[in-house]
Amino acid sequence: MMRKYLGPVALNLFAWTTIIAVAFPLFWMLVTSVKPQSELFRRPPTMLPESWTLEHYWHLLTQTNFLVYFRNSVMLSTVTTLLVVTVATLGAYSLVRFRYRGRESLAFLVLFTYLLPSVVLIIPLYLMLVSLGLSNTLFSLVIAYTTFALPYALWLMRSFMAGVPDDLEYAAMVDGASRMGAFVDVILPQLLPGIISTALFTFILSWNEYLYALVLVNSDGARPLTTGVMNMLISSFNIEWSLLMAASVMMSVPLIIVFAFLQSYLTRGFGAGAVKG
Repeated sequence: MMRKYLGPVALNLFAWTTIIAVAFPLFWMLVTSVKPQSELFRRPPTMLPESWTLEHYWHLLTQTNFLVYFRNSVMLSTVTTLLVVTVATLGAYSLVRFRYRGRESLAFLVLFTYLLPSVVLIIPLYLMLVSLGLSNTLFSLVIAYTTFALPYALWLMRSFMAGVPDDLEYAAMVDGASRMGAFVDVILPQLLPGIISTALFTFILSWNEYLYALVLVNSDGARPLTTGVMNMLISSFNIEWSLLMAASVMMSVPLIIVFAFLQSYLTRGFGAGAVKG
């Protein structure tokens, strides 16, 4: 009888231990952001503040460029997501529905580019953007993020596309629809879970990216949140811990909201990525 219950109890204990270990830094970040400055470095530290304050959030929003960085990140992530999803959907349709020489080789070449470390492409991409006069702009980051988000997005959409029966499209075309009409009216609704999961993957990747933003953008007015907050609150001599925690909380809110509503599509998308097309 003890063996029957020992396994589930141990599994639950392990699961809750893991959840607490992962969630504790987030909890500490939230608590620190509402602590008064006088309690930040108290020894020993207190788990909960004796008094709560929102002064750090107010200071962040009214006396820093946080809203500028937030706007840049929203624009950057949104444009990159729209571009990647559009190209990946059309590219996946071509790889699955059309038959032409080198189709499979092209698909594996795209996958190979995803396997390359992103740091390898920084210098060539930077030199290319400088020669085109696009460096130090948000558009340069859109191009950069597209280069390493598109290969995985294309393979993810390819798996979803392979799961849509050809008969649905052929039936629409027999009824008089053009190929583009069949694609829009029949294929795209079937691909909605894949499109949403691909968009989530791309948005999260663009929102959290740091290395390319650090190298390609030096203008304060064009920085996204990742590099803007670091440049604003972290220096060689001081770290504004209270403002940094408040900024971290506000940076996490959009992702938490999006993920909370669409997590089922994201999980389904990761599973579909393992299906052989």
